[in-house]
Amino acid sequence: MIVLRISAFIMGFCLIFVTFMSATRTFVLPRSSPVILTNLIFKWMRKFFNGIVSIMPSYEQRDGIMALYAPLCLLIMVPTWLFLTALGYMLMYWALGIAPLWDAFLFSGSSILTLGFATSELQVATILAFTEATVGLILVAMLISYLPTMYTEFSQRETAVSLLQVRAGMPPSAPELIWRLQRLNQAGAFDTLWLDWEHWFTRLDESHTSLPALVFFRSPQSQNSWLNSSVTVLDAAAFCLSVADISDSPNPALVIRAGIEALRRIADYFKVPYNPDPTFPEVPIQISRTEFDEACDRLLSQGVPLKEDRDLAWQNFAGWRVNYDSVVVGLADLTMAPDIPWLAEYTFVPADTDSGQTGGSLQKA
Repeated sequence: MIVLRISAFIMGFCLIFVTFMSATRTFVLPRSSPVILTNLIFKWMRKFFNGIVSIMPSYEQRDGIMALYAPLCLLIMVPTWLFLTALGYMLMYWALGIAPLWDAFLFSGSSILTLGFATSELQVATILAFTEATVGLILVAMLISYLPTMYTEFSQRETAVSLLQVRAGMPPSAPELIWRLQRLNQAGAFDTLWLDWEHWFTRLDESHTSLPALVFFRSPQSQNSWLNSSVTVLDAAAFCLSVADISDSPNPALVIRAGIEALRRIADYFKVPYNPDPTFPEVPIQISRTEFDEACDRLLSQGVPLKEDRDLAWQNFAGWRVNYDSVVVGLADLTMAPDIPWLAEYTFVPADTDSGQTGGSLQKA
């Protein structure tokens, strides 16, 4: 019996330690650190949500349901940790002589929730109850302090996503982004974009691996997505390097490098498979040559200067795109991101200045 009680005390202590370290690594540790317990919560909840969205007929309805996924997972974490901690203390109380197990559970629950309706004459049990109440308060405080940090990162991420919508349309597309920036006719428009998004990708890398729940936080508008915005900027950078005859700035290459590193680290955290060293044409990309040519023709008609060798331009573009193509596909499946067209459905047609008109209109492409 003594051996059984000692074993129960050790098991209870180990359960408490593992639970507390899971919370610490999830909420406090400022680096990428996969946590088994946290991952299990997200996996089980994802299966539940997948069952619901599978019967939804439209993407907007599925997006509305999935918007609750990450917040509910976060809210479920604390009750889960409190319950496991209470179970661990229950085993320790039972080992100290509080029996039967139900009485030990009541004493544990009363202590961790600081209700105080259950007491014990054992001094050791009372001291242990004080530690349990402290642990319970720390777990709750972790979540309370964690949420403002997470929503600050979310707000900064979505600010850039919304600003991109102004420049790249809704939903965003790389050719539309290039044309609108070119139409501004400002020398620093592109360089400012590349610099801003290089910083954005660097911050995305840090925040979405140290705060992995952010990956599943969806944009306020169903057609917006941090992943789709990332792809739009990366495609635009690849297009400028390979096709658009705009400037010889190295900044687009830096943006692509930063984006690839960020997306791959996020994929590594969630164990999303991708090809780490792809080459084109051995590894195909999601964009076809026909779509590429249509984008080039559209931009030419809109006055964007392009390089003459279309075949070489296609090879160069695909050579850039293949490095992040499979990562994007895997992350899109993970996050249930909306589909975006390579070409915007509408394009801006300037007014006829010869007739004295100003402005323009949106017309079907």
